Amino acid sequence: MRVIVVGAGVLGTLHAWHAVERGHEVLHIEREAEARGASVRNFGQIWVSGRAGGEELDTALRARELWEGIGARVPGIGFRAIGSLTVVRNDTERAVAEAAARRPDAAARGYRLLDADQARAVNPALRGDFTGALWCERDAAVEPRVAQRALKEALLASGRYTYLGNREVRDVVGERAVRDDHGDTHHGDAVVLCTGAWLGGLVRELVPDLPVRRVRLQMMQTDPLGEALTTSVADADSFRYYPAYRGDALDALNAGQAQTPTAAAHKMQLLMVQRADGGLTIGDTHEYETPFAFDTVEEPYEHLTGVVETILGRPLPRIRHRWAGVYAQCTDTPPGSAGGAPSRVVHRQQVRDGVWLVTGPGGRGMTCSPAIAETTANELGW
Repeated sequence: MRVIVVGAGVLGTLHAWHAVERGHEVLHIEREAEARGASVRNFGQIWVSGRAGGEELDTALRARELWEGIGARVPGIGFRAIGSLTVVRNDTERAVAEAAARRPDAAARGYRLLDADQARAVNPALRGDFTGALWCERDAAVEPRVAQRALKEALLASGRYTYLGNREVRDVVGERAVRDDHGDTHHGDAVVLCTGAWLGGLVRELVPDLPVRRVRLQMMQTDPLGEALTTSVADADSFRYYPAYRGDALDALNAGQAQTPTAAAHKMQLLMVQRADGGLTIGDTHEYETPFAFDTVEEPYEHLTGVVETILGRPLPRIRHRWAGVYAQCTDTPPGSAGGAPSRVVHRQQVRDGVWLVTGPGGRGMTCSPAIAETTANELGW
């Protein structure tokens, strides 16, 4: 079988990976020289801890297993089973962590509630002001700036993989064929479109009413910390963002402890992970209303710097990079879901005979792509 994958972000690359793993030939087409979107502008976190119970958690846990296996074969992706600590500073925040630790699926996530001394034993770099933390043993990390490149090198070594960069697919022609902006037509037995946040042009022509929106974020990265940050780190604002923490305790937190005006205005949480070079990737904001701003604003960076310095108990290293990114997020919910239920993990739709669109994993893309791609491969009978 010859599989054509359009889009070389993490989702497209993992679709190519599964196709090659199953013995198929892959033609991989990317409109840039290499991926430049959300797949390289994220934390690199394999984030199990906050996922909604059910399909989303199952997908994240399966993806975590797949990432570990891929990391053993492709060390260049930088897989690290580091876990995470979500720090709390008062009884109201701690109550949300306690409720999470009582979830029926807490053991599957590797949840454990720690006091401050126990948290510092797990991550000695945390010498600041907090009273405890929710430990999630199943969380992990990869290196987002280089992971797709390392996977591409491994795919090329298979002899069944061809990469075409700087080619924008403009049209689906006939059955199982695409035409690019060089005028070349590429034929296959299956076509998978993983075009990320590119929702106009061909994607809009194929699915005018696509239930997917674009989300913009701001992040930053520091110079090396000078010591090991042995886990990913989050703050209690992440409780407000991730569906695993919904419940009475979170309602009490929202009612009794408002976010700072900057955090509320930019829909913020703290997530932080250390890169292989020792720097810290820190974020993030969420902007949902288009048209998005074309520039970054400083207030969110100032807020994040203050939060991180409070947790670390030391000044933050110099900020080396600041950036904005945009990802695609599903807006519909699975059939039969109750009000307030999380959106689908991904939007997967057959748009022509033998042509599938897979998009909209939202902030779950880096975490869940291996399992999303595996499901596509299974459903298409690869």
